[in-house]
Amino acid sequence: MSPAFLLPDATALALDQVQFAPEFITLTVRTTAAAAPCPQCQHESTRVHSRYRRTLSDVPCTGLTLCLKLRLRRFFCQQPYCARRIFAERLPTVAAPYARRTHRLSNALRLIGFALGGEAGARTAAQLGLPTSPDTLLRTVRRSTGTGTVTPRVLGVDDWSYKRGERYGTILCDLERHRVVDLLPDRSAESLAAWLRAHPGVEVISRDRSSLYAEGAREGAPEAVQVADRWHLMKNLTEALERILQRHHTELRQAHQQISAATVSLPPTAAGEPAPTLDTPPALSQRQEETRQHRRDRRRARYEEVIALHQEGYSQREIARRLGLGQRTVRRWVQARSFPEQSRRRRRSRLDRFRPYLEQRWQDGIRNVARLWRELRKQGFTGGYSTVKDWFSRHRPNLPVTAPSSAVKRSAPPSPRQAAWWVLREPADRTPEQQAFVEQLDRQAPALADVAAQGRAFLDLIRKRQEEQLTPWMERAAAGSLRHFVERLRQDEDAVRAALRLPWSNGPVEGPVHRLKLLKRQMYGRAKFDLLRGRVLFQI
Repeated sequence: MSPAFLLPDATALALDQVQFAPEFITLTVRTTAAAAPCPQCQHESTRVHSRYRRTLSDVPCTGLTLCLKLRLRRFFCQQPYCARRIFAERLPTVAAPYARRTHRLSNALRLIGFALGGEAGARTAAQLGLPTSPDTLLRTVRRSTGTGTVTPRVLGVDDWSYKRGERYGTILCDLERHRVVDLLPDRSAESLAAWLRAHPGVEVISRDRSSLYAEGAREGAPEAVQVADRWHLMKNLTEALERILQRHHTELRQAHQQISAATVSLPPTAAGEPAPTLDTPPALSQRQEETRQHRRDRRRARYEEVIALHQEGYSQREIARRLGLGQRTVRRWVQARSFPEQSRRRRRSRLDRFRPYLEQRWQDGIRNVARLWRELRKQGFTGGYSTVKDWFSRHRPNLPVTAPSSAVKRSAPPSPRQAAWWVLREPADRTPEQQAFVEQLDRQAPALADVAAQGRAFLDLIRKRQEEQLTPWMERAAAGSLRHFVERLRQDEDAVRAALRLPWSNGPVEGPVHRLKLLKRQMYGRAKFDLLRGRVLFQI
């Protein structure tokens, strides 16, 4: 086989010599054209002025760097009206003017830069026989970033964070082609409206419940149909129910205590309390208990400061600024009827699903941890002996002696967020413990039972896309505790109805958002917006 197959363009170049070295291969080549066009007037010339050499780097061959030594010519331009009297012949199929790399090498570096970035890309390129610097790769990416985008018919809009809670940007996706269309440097109505005005033709805009995106869509594409994301509608309902349950944390604790008391009790201890089980968190040492009490006292003092400032008439935003607290924390404390205690929860473990068996074997008098570990291995446990040993060391004081495995579990009461998910879940999807808790909560607080029923009706309305049932539901819910949630729905009613009528949602946007996060973290969060945008928009 002729070595000419190594050439970037065998029709324009001819191979004269091949030289081999331990780390690279040098090809001496020349052009085969009899004439060359003037780059200014485009007239061909055959009158040679002089000759010169040009060196180009090319893609490696068998792991060795390939170097091209080109013998080129300079020509006289024979057109009297042309301002350029002398020009060098160019090779548009091989390399760009003044470039030191061939087109195919530049394309290879461009792909590596888009896929891996600067530092990681340079390390990978060196292993592939393409030595380059991180800065060169980044310059290649920036030069290759396109500015033209195809206007989609169905646009998905979502935000992404430079720094969570402080600075956000906007990602735009074509929901029909499942491709990222563009990236905006901020999260504002003005930037979205400006992009939509610059790209007319968008017919449907799917977005979350953000008022900024709603306003930007109205200003930039007033004829487009806005669609509220159905998942965000469910999330907003859960948050509304969570805020209601935060004001009834006492009822949640009482319902949990009554359910615990109604189950089979354990043999009493010396203090008359039920004996602990494997679900009980390990007992704290005296020092740990003192630290826990100190933190509780400090938290209660902050709570009392919040309530005092609220009674003096300060806004929640001003209270959060003065005390250095989050605004959500201030709102939760203000809405609570009393100091919300924090529940001490047990950590999850790989041994959780083997607890009934361990409890039963412990009651049978088996105290050999190595034997128990071997038995667990036969049942599918993949952890080591030290995992079982450490677990028993933490829970040994709480292990039952004679109580059956179905005895009461003294776990912590559910948080308002957990309780919100429990009451909204269908009865068939609840565990027996969750079902018993919800039934007890319904008996204890009928008002909460009515709110939960309305919430489940709204979720069923969304799942079945029953647009005609939206107005009756809002009329019923507006008279109860969900009235603020209904007010927000009415402010965005057209988009909510479109969500129940059209198939579009923001679900396909989540994948590109996760890819964007991956790229941002690959660049350690130090890349400028133009570089991040170029890598996000890049599609192989």
